[in-house]
Amino acid sequence: MLGSQLIATQEQIYTRKVLRFTIGIALSIAISAAFSWPLAFIVPVFVAKFFVDRQEPTKQTVYELLLAMICTIFIAWVVSFGPTQYPLVLLPLIAMVMMWAYYLFSDPKWNFFATVLIIAILLLPYLGLQQPGAALMVGVGLSFSGVVSVAIFAFMHALYPDLSQKREQHPMPEQSAEDRAYESFRALLLAFPVICFFYLLEISGALLTMIFIAILSLQAAGEKSVKVSLFLLITNGIGGLLAIVFYNLLVTVPELSFYIILASLAAILFAKKIYEDPAKAPLYAGIFSALIVVVGSTASATDKGVAENFYIRILQLMMVGLYMVFASFFLESRNWAFLRKIER
Repeated sequence: MLGSQLIATQEQIYTRKVLRFTIGIALSIAISAAFSWPLAFIVPVFVAKFFVDRQEPTKQTVYELLLAMICTIFIAWVVSFGPTQYPLVLLPLIAMVMMWAYYLFSDPKWNFFATVLIIAILLLPYLGLQQPGAALMVGVGLSFSGVVSVAIFAFMHALYPDLSQKREQHPMPEQSAEDRAYESFRALLLAFPVICFFYLLEISGALLTMIFIAILSLQAAGEKSVKVSLFLLITNGIGGLLAIVFYNLLVTVPELSFYIILASLAAILFAKKIYEDPAKAPLYAGIFSALIVVVGSTASATDKGVAENFYIRILQLMMVGLYMVFASFFLESRNWAFLRKIER
């Protein structure tokens, strides 16, 4: 095997990556759709993130997973004791954890942990507010989704080992600690007003919107946040349109096997684009994530009026994207120099 790695061509490496991505996504969708535990539809998103961001599983991957599970269960346990009834206490705590997650996300070594952390801190208190007692169950579901994602990622690499000669090295953060703290605070300003809106008005049916805000605010946290937000709006728009096509095909043939086949076809098309042009990988990965989240959350729904809820999810996706563009433009048009002075 070592010899094959040394003589592997770029075409062989590319083919192996596409095959691994496609089968991994198909397997993650099959497992999440078949067993459908709370937040199971997040698994394909995590798996896709691993394949795009990381070359292979490492001890750091397992370490991040364990920490993410501990933090998620701890947050769910705290929420179950009723702090959701005191928003003036709860919201500042959420803000502090969000800022920590933004800070960690800017370090490539910790971006998976940061992703799980911000989803947990936004969703679990919100669920505790809407459905007392549900937070712990969903927290366990989110943790289990992380375990399944890492297991699939490791299994696919055991089945199809990486052929590249160079092993992955986690790069150091591109920004200084001061700049990372500054950008984290700006990201908090971007997302926190809409979080307060949902929490204080106790708006029901916004679970998926909270997930979108959690994921998109992480990606939009940077110096070029307007451009990034416009990019996210475009990718989510395309992902939403593809989700409509995807969903209508599933309505025509409502079978799990057909769902897996469709997802596999989508995965192989996006994998080719992702690995052909790494510079545009975030674009295609963003579109694919939007598609999977919307369709997966709808496919896992058991309530009546699934069709109506699907189009509401599409609308939520677009509204969050528009808000991100507006809020990013506002932030970049202000002079936040005093924040840098405070950080220093």
